[in-house]
Amino acid sequence: MTVRRDFKGPAGCRSELVIGQEEPSAAAREQLARGGSVLLHGPAGIGKSTVLRALAEEYAPAARTVLRCSATESESHLPFLALADLFGLVLDDVAGALPAAQRTALESALTGRGESTLQRDGLALRLAVLSALRALAAEGPVLIVADDLQWLDAASAELLGFAARRLGGTPVRMLCAVRTEDEEYDRQLRACPPDTLSVPLGPLTRAQVSALLDHRGYTGLPRSTVREIHRTSGGNPLFALELGRALAGTPAPPRPGEPLPVPTSLRALVLSRLEMLSDGARRTLLVASAGARPTLALLRAAGRENAEAECAQAAGLGLLATEPEGPAVRFAHPLISAALYAEAPAQERRAAHAALSTAASDPIERARHLALATTGTDPEVAARLAGAAALARDRGAPSVAASLGLLAARHTPADGEPGPEERRLQAAEDAITAGEVDLARDIAREVLTRATVPAERVRAWMVVIEAAGQALGDVDAVFPQALADAGDDPGLLALVHYQLAWRGMVVEGDFDEARQEAAHAAELAARGHDRRTELMALAFQASTETLMGHPDAPATIRRALTEPQDPYVACHHNGVGSARYRFLLMSDRLTEARATITGLLREVRRRGMAESEVHFLRLLAETELRAGHCGRALELARESLRLARDAGIGEGASAMLACFAEASGGDTERALELAREAVGLAEEDGDQMYLSRALAALGYAQLVAGDAPAAVAALRRVRELEVGLGITDPARGRWHGDLAEALVLVGEPGEAQQVIDAARAHALRLGRESVLAVLDRSEALVRAAHGDQDSAVARLTSAQDRLAKLGNGLEEARAAFALARLRALPPAYGFPRTGGTARPAPTVYEEAARLFRRCRALPWLRRVEAAAVARPAQPEVVPAALDQLASMERQVAALVMEGSTNREIAARLFISVKTVEATLTRVYRKLGIRSRVDIVRLAAARRAK
Repeated sequence: MTVRRDFKGPAGCRSELVIGQEEPSAAAREQLARGGSVLLHGPAGIGKSTVLRALAEEYAPAARTVLRCSATESESHLPFLALADLFGLVLDDVAGALPAAQRTALESALTGRGESTLQRDGLALRLAVLSALRALAAEGPVLIVADDLQWLDAASAELLGFAARRLGGTPVRMLCAVRTEDEEYDRQLRACPPDTLSVPLGPLTRAQVSALLDHRGYTGLPRSTVREIHRTSGGNPLFALELGRALAGTPAPPRPGEPLPVPTSLRALVLSRLEMLSDGARRTLLVASAGARPTLALLRAAGRENAEAECAQAAGLGLLATEPEGPAVRFAHPLISAALYAEAPAQERRAAHAALSTAASDPIERARHLALATTGTDPEVAARLAGAAALARDRGAPSVAASLGLLAARHTPADGEPGPEERRLQAAEDAITAGEVDLARDIAREVLTRATVPAERVRAWMVVIEAAGQALGDVDAVFPQALADAGDDPGLLALVHYQLAWRGMVVEGDFDEARQEAAHAAELAARGHDRRTELMALAFQASTETLMGHPDAPATIRRALTEPQDPYVACHHNGVGSARYRFLLMSDRLTEARATITGLLREVRRRGMAESEVHFLRLLAETELRAGHCGRALELARESLRLARDAGIGEGASAMLACFAEASGGDTERALELAREAVGLAEEDGDQMYLSRALAALGYAQLVAGDAPAAVAALRRVRELEVGLGITDPARGRWHGDLAEALVLVGEPGEAQQVIDAARAHALRLGRESVLAVLDRSEALVRAAHGDQDSAVARLTSAQDRLAKLGNGLEEARAAFALARLRALPPAYGFPRTGGTARPAPTVYEEAARLFRRCRALPWLRRVEAAAVARPAQPEVVPAALDQLASMERQVAALVMEGSTNREIAARLFISVKTVEATLTRVYRKLGIRSRVDIVRLAAARRAK
């Protein structure tokens, strides 16, 4: 098919390109933008055609002619068919440019009239295709789009390859796709130009599969189900969508231990090969599909005596992957295992599990297979499953523990002790620990439909509240019901009041109320002899008091650290270890804080506590940022965000911290995107506490990006929020220095001083040494803005030294940068000196560059390098009229006299263009003039005198 400039691909074809194939697509774009050709390759269903269509739609407008073909297996034996698709509609356009022999051969091949063959008309046909492409390219760029090259007929492939190798600098690009499994694709590559870039498309991650399912409307699937879809599909988007479609047609997702419904469309891909197996080999593969980690030894122990030969037969049919080393039996694709298992009758499946229940060496595996081999309730099976769940919990596999717990509940008799509801609740709590909040919520809601025991109902309500995460406003109706179910039982009431403390902080934004609720919960828990809840409540109270700058915080932390301790609470992200870490970090004890959080991270990883791992990765990244290790902080923040997105927990908080890390050591545009995402999520959840943190991140990113007015707007909102929340400790968000600096840049030094004075009073009371040093750095800028440069330099020098001693590497570098900027500006810019001259910019900025380079603070380093190469302004004469202007106004006016544009002024002074425009408006008003031309006239008049 031939398409001209108005080429349009299928509607919506770019959506899947965004999901999962960004990196290979970017590589293909770069190659096409350079005028090169691209060959996309990968297995069936991986998304080659989708990416091909999207790239073709994107690059077709730049081509005068688009030639398109898409081959199929059933037509691959027809010679010249692809050639006819490509040139059929342009034959009349190019025929006149071809010699008679070439035109005749090409017309014969395309129309089927005559007896044209490669053997008889080989040279004429080859030259005709080359000449046709050159003729089209003479009129403008040509784009050839060819899908499924593996089915291209041999004659067309040969002719295309001949022409492609001889096009040279002709503006002809090829965008092709070919299906590859493990085989080579050299033959298809030979049909493309020599400089063609081979771009492999790989499987999607679990988060990308989840996004793809959501995009296609398969929403609301539990994360455990999405995880199973990802595992079964192997990350193949087509397979994942087919599995999602099959699940959408079922009334409920499969329960733990049950297979995913494999649709007929996917079963057909593998069942034809399964039918070629012997009956014995098929049964052996069924046992392998039922096992978690099948080996030949396990299969033999499960009664499959000829396992080795039968597996070899399956490998020969491409059903099993050949393993040159090691005893593992691995299916060529997880879908083969799933289809085989789904196709087997229930009785055969149970027989396979029964065999594995005695053959497996791991007690968890034995218990799982025993459950799946057993029908109905059985107290002994239930007890073994509960024991296996406890073992999985101890091993740090709470997700496995949740699955085993649900199996235990299914096999527990109604009058069992413990009962089925208690086992379901334990499974729900394991699911919360594993980050499977959807599964936990569903289990709890199911329990609430049947449970009548107050303790079980309150526990179920607590799971519902925990599953809400930061969106506690969404479960407001739960609290009255939970209080009613708790009655006057102090232990149950303690659970509810602990969650009410969180509601007070997150929803109401009232730290004092939250603190009082936590203290009340701790008292109730002590009366109810619930040490775990008591410790959690004390940890919450300590964290709240620390953030408030409350004098009781150290004493509350000591209470929370008294024995006996609970190992779970000790490492929980809302436990006493986390509270102690926050106290250490805010007290400038960075080494102790790092050791504490590293130990906590190690422990929660051992226990498989997903939400706590996300949280502690974030806190470790924050610690490294404070220490000036921006590269390491960026790695940790990105890992935290990836895990948060994968599990669907703590995404807003992780995006917020990733913003700080990107703005400090990565990409400022990405930082701004993340900050806006974090703000949006906090506003959506109604979370006032994290909204203030997200806005602080946004303000910082805007400051680094050079948009001081936007930074002022964001950070003023932070100030308002924290006043309302009752947060007084400036070490909590550490935004005060950024706001003061941004205010100076927009010409508001008076308000900047007010911010500094208010924060300094609390920092002095609480002994926050690094905060005081940062405030001194900001105050130096205020003093410089008022023309007191000597005092400003002295304060900056002192602040830099103190920050270096405290180990705050990034803040130290920022102080050095501010100092360099002051020293680089001549007196005419509004910073008079008592003596001396400005040093050359490259020299004065060396120290700041060295410190930022040590921190790997790339965005800041780019700002230093820009400042160092900027030509310092040296106006010959500054009119006396400018003396009445403020510091920033004098600087801008002096640069206008030089002839600088507003954009150049903004770059030189590290302010926004809007700030330059607003400053010039004030200059015009003060000097009684109308335009920048009048400023130049003032300077000219002064020089004339």
